[in-house]
Amino acid sequence: MEYRKNSMSRIADKVGRLPVGWRRPVLSMMFGKIVPFLSTAGLRFEEVGHDRLTVSIRNRKKVQNHIRGVHAAAMALLAETSTGFVVGMNMPDDKLMLLKSMKVNYVKRSQGDMKAVAMLTPQQIQTMYEQEKGEVLVEVLVTDESGESPIVCEMLWAWVPKKRPEAKAA
Repeated sequence: MEYRKNSMSRIADKVGRLPVGWRRPVLSMMFGKIVPFLSTAGLRFEEVGHDRLTVSIRNRKKVQNHIRGVHAAAMALLAETSTGFVVGMNMPDDKLMLLKSMKVNYVKRSQGDMKAVAMLTPQQIQTMYEQEKGEVLVEVLVTDESGESPIVCEMLWAWVPKKRPEAKAA
């Protein structure tokens, strides 16, 4: 499949030309400028592509809950960020993407650091290119250090044109 470039994918391409050791921190910093809260939470972009994107978070004091695990809100942020940015890698610049719904089921206690891997199919990506507005349910797998999934998520993203059609005069 041929992927189309947009402002976000151009950032990833530029960072991809840096030495390997610089890519993750620079990409995390650059994407943190797009959504400042990500830097506050300490999210790190591990793998960035059009069909797969991985974000991680370290289990450190500022993101912990009362039992020293990653806080429930931080886990949801991890899933939301990975799905949002994989959609963002494909969203044409003339469209506005919005999280339409987020369902998070907490199924077990988390252990240690966490990561979220969001994936899109070629058909989902093609739909974003072709439809003026629409929605996509993005698959995401959130795991902890044990390799288990402490949460199961459903993230539904929608898009609309950035410019609203002008109303016709009566």
